[in-house]
Amino acid sequence: MIRAHGGTLVDRVLTGAAQRREFESAHALARIELSERAVADLECIATGVYSPLEGFMTEEQYNSVLDTMRLPSGVAWTVPVALQLDEARGARIPLDDEVALAHPNGEILAIMTVTSKYRPDQDREAERVYKTTEDKHPGVATMRGEGPVYVGGDIRLVAPVPHDDFADYRRTPKQTRAAFEERGWQTVVAFQTRNPIHRAHEYITKVALEGVDGLMIHPLVGGTKADDIPADVRMRCYEALLAGYYPQSRTILSCFPAAMRYAGPMEAILHAIARQNYGCTHFIVGRDHAGVGSYYGTYDAQKLFDEFTHDELAIVPLKFDNAFFCKRTNQMATEKTSPATPDERLSLSGTALRAMLAEGTTPPDWVTRPEVAKVLMDAMATAAT
Repeated sequence: MIRAHGGTLVDRVLTGAAQRREFESAHALARIELSERAVADLECIATGVYSPLEGFMTEEQYNSVLDTMRLPSGVAWTVPVALQLDEARGARIPLDDEVALAHPNGEILAIMTVTSKYRPDQDREAERVYKTTEDKHPGVATMRGEGPVYVGGDIRLVAPVPHDDFADYRRTPKQTRAAFEERGWQTVVAFQTRNPIHRAHEYITKVALEGVDGLMIHPLVGGTKADDIPADVRMRCYEALLAGYYPQSRTILSCFPAAMRYAGPMEAILHAIARQNYGCTHFIVGRDHAGVGSYYGTYDAQKLFDEFTHDELAIVPLKFDNAFFCKRTNQMATEKTSPATPDERLSLSGTALRAMLAEGTTPPDWVTRPEVAKVLMDAMATAAT
């Protein structure tokens, strides 16, 4: 089994008597109500998705990531994972003390030992991570909206993060690793997605599957942009597709609880690190991974992987050219496999698919499978009523 990033799979989830004792003591502490993104980050830290992080980033860790794309220990890392607060809440948080972290519904989830409180230059963060300071970039807007006061320190999860959806697909890194071992998979490729899987996605995942033991379809189900297709609709699409078009013995569907940052190349590295922690040996990196708008070059994410050695990132990136439907060969292809001229290529993208749905147009078979199209059109019809 592939090693966890940094060497050890982090587990900050308390159990048994320690959990009961600390859960009770948390109610006497100053309390921070977390945002949706912070809850997602908390879950990823606690369950080892973000190994080797054991808490929200301190100022030293934050600056090291921005300056070197590595933690102070030298371990590769590209995106700050800090707990941000507004001015009022930041002023109330004691340094070198413990605080309780609560879900937006008020439930206490964790205890955090606050060892760092700082006010970074958010323009610098935006430029280093998102490659722009424009507030119209959704990741930049969210970062600024989370607040100017950053706090860091180790966390201990004292209660499970509540979820009322996708229970059968919510697996921690420990659980996916156990599932891979049970199936006898030595090599596993992960596919990150925040869109329904169209025919180009299907093509590259199946090409990848030819060279490994198993495929994990791993959709992000944390916070996304308002115009992205909702996670519950996407999950029904994945279920319909996997039921009829993928080998059941070599494919697994599981949820990635992280929030989307739309940080393009920098987030692609974070996504790969997370999948290494889940036990995957390979990771698909396609066109404009984790991108939004025109902020990043088509293959910038693939190029960034070249800046890290295999010792730094043990997971292997599988880099795919833009796939399209080739009218000459009547199948999915890329420039590497098709002799088609530009006018013989029909491009697919999540953006184009969303545009078809918004117009009430049923996606044709070359865009997505009919079972997936039906799920999407039914969801659009329900939303319109």
